[in-house]
Amino acid sequence: VEIGNLAAARQVAMIIFPLIWGTLADRFKARRPIFIFASFAGAVVWGGLLLTADYGWMLLIVTIYGVFYAPLIPFLEAFTMDILGGHKKSYGRTRLWGSIAFISMVLGLGWVIDRFSIKIILSVILVGSLLQSLVALIIPNVNLKSTLPFGQGVKSVFHGRFIIFMISAFIMLLSHGAYYSFFSIHLNKLGYSTTFISSCWALASTAEIGVMLFSDRIFKLMAVIRWTVLYRVTGALAILGSQLTHAVTYGTFHMASILYVDRLIPKEVKTLGQGINNALTYGLGLMVGFYISGNLYEHFGTPFLFALSAILALVGGIVFAGFEILRPRLKPVRSVNHRDGGKRERATI
Repeated sequence: VEIGNLAAARQVAMIIFPLIWGTLADRFKARRPIFIFASFAGAVVWGGLLLTADYGWMLLIVTIYGVFYAPLIPFLEAFTMDILGGHKKSYGRTRLWGSIAFISMVLGLGWVIDRFSIKIILSVILVGSLLQSLVALIIPNVNLKSTLPFGQGVKSVFHGRFIIFMISAFIMLLSHGAYYSFFSIHLNKLGYSTTFISSCWALASTAEIGVMLFSDRIFKLMAVIRWTVLYRVTGALAILGSQLTHAVTYGTFHMASILYVDRLIPKEVKTLGQGINNALTYGLGLMVGFYISGNLYEHFGTPFLFALSAILALVGGIVFAGFEILRPRLKPVRSVNHRDGGKRERATI
């Protein structure tokens, strides 16, 4: 219960504070200063976990840490879109470094823990946070000329296409709740070793890299197939094969989400738009997915969870595809000419 509360406290912050930080960043054109401040503040707050093992203090520290951690990912996505300019379809080549880092941690941290102690994780995260804070200082500041008042830009968030996409993206991440919380437990119950389980996670992220390298050539419902496979099969080769589909269910989906939100939201509220995307998917979507999976696991087991995940992924795809097919042709709410990455183009929402 206490571990669940600690995880939930951070997840709640991931839902609320990307919206608050994103609004402040766009309203006052202060994305870079907020990003630097949140990076250092988060590292300092995390350091408090090295000083206590008391549950009450840990809950307070993790909650405050979540407040400062919340804007980092959506702000980085917004920075990346600005810096790429007219080359946004090559976003995957930048994002693949996150997958490389994840693979390195999955394969290397187990070895470190075996030789030291599980408590080493706290120090590793602290060192990583401090390094990330130093890198934040050299992130370039891209000044985009505003053509819309901030308030009018915010109204675009309530545009029908954006709302429907957020609903389907929420359902998609909801379907990942069982995977992120019970995939390792599922494999352990099937009798597989820790080495095999770690290899499965690493293989999934390796598959991401291939998609991200060629993301400008790839742009559907692979998640339905993936969760159905995990529901039905128990063989090692089939499970490893299903992990390759992570390239689509996470890699392609994540890139498409970032690029689609960037296309729908005016540049005056780009940070807020990415914040909403992050809050409703990796924040609320995963939190609800964790909660549902945790409550159903004891009664139905992991195969049922993956069957439910397949159904949810299908629903998410139907919601988005149905809206795109059936919606009437919408008139643009704004139309401006601007320069983006040296190329003149017409931007409409």
